[in-house]
Amino acid sequence: MAKKAVASLQTGSKRLTKAIKMVKSPKSGAYMFVESIMAPELVNDFLNKK
Repeated sequence: MAKKAVASLQTGSKRLTKAIKMVKSPKSGAYMFVESIMAPELVNDFLNKK
């Protein structure tokens, strides 16, 4: 099943990466996960952004 998900991200000549980041909610203080699909060059910016 994981292979199917990875294969769907590599369509045509575009290579995409799924990034998952854990963020603390300011209201409740609980942690939640933020997911985004982007180009591999943008992953570091997404992970470093607060």
